[in-house]
Amino acid sequence: MASMVSVDEALWLIAEHIAELTAECVPLADAAGRVLAEAVKSRVTQPPFSASAMDGYAVRGEDVRRSNARLTVIGESVAGARFNERVGVGEAVRIFTGAPMPAGADHVLIQEEAQRDGAYIICLEDQKQASNVRAAGIDFRTGEELAAKGATLTGAALALIAAGNIDRVNVVRQPRVAIIANGDELAAPGGELADDKIVSSIPFGLAPMILSWGGAPCFLGVARDDPADIRRLIDDAGDCDIIVPIGGASVGDRDFMRDVFSARGAAPIFEKVSVKPGKPTWFAKIDDGRYVLGLPGNPASALVTAHLFLKAAIDAALGRRNDERTRFARLVRPLPATGPRESYLRARLSSTEDGVLMIDAFDEQDSSLLSELARSNALIRRPSVAPPAAASAVVPYINL
Repeated sequence: MASMVSVDEALWLIAEHIAELTAECVPLADAAGRVLAEAVKSRVTQPPFSASAMDGYAVRGEDVRRSNARLTVIGESVAGARFNERVGVGEAVRIFTGAPMPAGADHVLIQEEAQRDGAYIICLEDQKQASNVRAAGIDFRTGEELAAKGATLTGAALALIAAGNIDRVNVVRQPRVAIIANGDELAAPGGELADDKIVSSIPFGLAPMILSWGGAPCFLGVARDDPADIRRLIDDAGDCDIIVPIGGASVGDRDFMRDVFSARGAAPIFEKVSVKPGKPTWFAKIDDGRYVLGLPGNPASALVTAHLFLKAAIDAALGRRNDERTRFARLVRPLPATGPRESYLRARLSSTEDGVLMIDAFDEQDSSLLSELARSNALIRRPSVAPPAAASAVVPYINL
């Protein structure tokens, strides 16, 4: 067990300990945003036949190399009803986009370049080469991989899988994430507040973040500063995979959260992270196989560290590599030197007319402030003991 770890060490420990969850089979209609537990391979070839890419006439390309060619229209091919005879010399078949190409035809004379004259058409322009035909299998073929294991199922991915004649997929079970707030001072939003109460806001920020990362959030409520009440909510977590207690992790006389989890069999993996904001973040494994990721009680600290560490925990449970690449932007204003902890500054990312990415840290970085976090769309990552950074210096950042 490590007492204080760096951000990178914390991320590594989370990834090392949390294993990928089991798979479940779900209909495509319920698979949006889910993560594939295995690769998906097509059951069909797409398109399954050579098809017209335009409205016009299916012809033999050699018959229309020159304008004024006159061809006899012998039938029609539409989507879902192909023309089953062969196109011979001097013949044409009326065809529409997506319809199967009839045998013998290798070119579609688009309707704008054809003049209809009863049972005949006249080619109005030279046709230099056969075109306007989608070859069979140009998109994908039977047995071809359509989506890899670990892929998050977007709308485009689901459309591709459906086109492969697949209606169900094996996905990793969504990690169930239980949220427990803690503090006698906390009250639900919307009510009358006593002078010594504040609104419990963090769970309302965490839940949509968890959902967007592929987890299934469950807010269990606010535990009083009382071991029995904390135990009650831990019991309510049931079969959740990750429990996220907020606050109650310091060393004050009324901070019971870690002690209660310890009594329930939670073995610490790390107790603090050398990060600002978010030093009180902690991580433990319960003897029943579940994990606990404790977040600080200050709102900005909790939501910043959730982006860093809870997202990593959900990624690990989904078998998804936490591959958020490092991005860089130029500072609008200079930044002071940093202290002994790695820092994440709430900031606003924008771009110049020339497309240069610029980033500006907000003046107020107090860990209790939600207004600045709500205005932020990025976090500037500053190493520990870093010298001052001048305006226009290139710095790394994380997208929010």
